[in-house]
This record gives sequence, C-alpha cells and structure tokens, in this order.
Amino acid sequence: MTGVGSPEPAQFSILTVCTGNVCRSPLAEQLLRAGLQEWPQVAVASAGLAALIDRPMPEPALALSTALGGIGGAEHRARQLDEGLVRNANLVFAMAREHRRGTVELLPRASRVTFTVREFARLAEGLTVADLTDVAALPLDDVAGRFAELVRVVASRRGMVEGARHPEDDDVIDPYRQSDEVYQRSADQLVPAVGVVLRTLRLAATVTVA
Repeated sequence: MTGVGSPEPAQFSILTVCTGNVCRSPLAEQLLRAGLQEWPQVAVASAGLAALIDRPMPEPALALSTALGGIGGAEHRARQLDEGLVRNANLVFAMAREHRRGTVELLPRASRVTFTVREFARLAEGLTVADLTDVAALPLDDVAGRFAELVRVVASRRGMVEGARHPEDDDVIDPYRQSDEVYQRSADQLVPAVGVVLRTLRLAATVTVA
C-alpha cells in the first residue's frame, strides 16, 4: 500500500507522539490498540520528541490506561522519535501542535498523514457514507488500503471544516508530574478524540457501496 511508508505489505501503521512518551502518547497507543484488535493488519506504536528513554508510564497514567481498557501499559518503555519511525507510519497522531510540528520537521512529506489526535477527530466528526465512496470501492479485506484512503479524505477536509475555536483545543494537555486531577483532565481531552478515531476507522473498514 502507499502512504508515507509501510513496514510490510498490507499493514497499516499508526504512530502516536508526545514529548516524553510516558503519558499521553502511550495512553493513546494503548487505547487505539484495544479498539483495533479485530484488524491484525493494523500496528500501533508510540514515541516521544524528547523521550524519557526506557522509562515506564507513571503510575497515574498506567492506572488510567488500565481503567480505560488499554493494552500494553505495563510493558511500555519510552523511546525516541526518529525519521525512520515517521517514514514507516501511515498515520501519525500527535498529542499537541508542537508534536505535529516536530514530526513534520523530521520528514516534511509526513504532513499529509500527521494530525493532532483532536484535530483528526474534529475533521472526521460528521463523515458520512457518502463521503467515503472511494473507501467503499476498495475490497473489504483491504483494510490497510481503506484506512489509507480514509486518511486522504480526512486530510482533504483541512480548510473546509470549521477550525478549533481556540488553537489549544486541538491539543491534549501534558499531565507529567502534575496532580491526579490534571491526569484526569488530560484523559478527558484524549479519550473522546480516540473514540471518534475508532468509530471513523470502523466505518472505513466496513462501509460498502450501496
């Protein structure tokens, strides 16, 4: 399949990115992995622009992942984002605008598949079957191709869908070394966006030509 890159044929790779890769991006990774289990063609990973390399998730972040049904929290160890990881990703979810910018600086052509997770949710919200005719034209067993086409459709809505009321509304706040209340507020921003992402991917995987 085509995209910025593909780690192996017929696989679709999602990468989540934050700063330290111990709170926001691993939580997003683990929730996405849980929600996409029925499609083994999809791989989900995470990395940080200034990763706290090899560190596990802090207890509040791990507790949230566990409570929310995330997969792989206890095994997580932070790793540094590099150009190769970006090249091999078909879709990148940055946790904030600074992470989107940093990702694209590593590989400029990744701009077409890199979104903050809340931005992607905002752009995808309201997509209908009629918007996904090119997705529906692909075989049902070509999940990677369908997801790649969905990314193209969502990217095409930039400039067409009303922007965030405030720029920071496209960000998920950083809870690292903050109170449990801040961890919860961060999750409250992230989880609904991940929910929209999963619903939209499910629609893309199952939509058929009428």
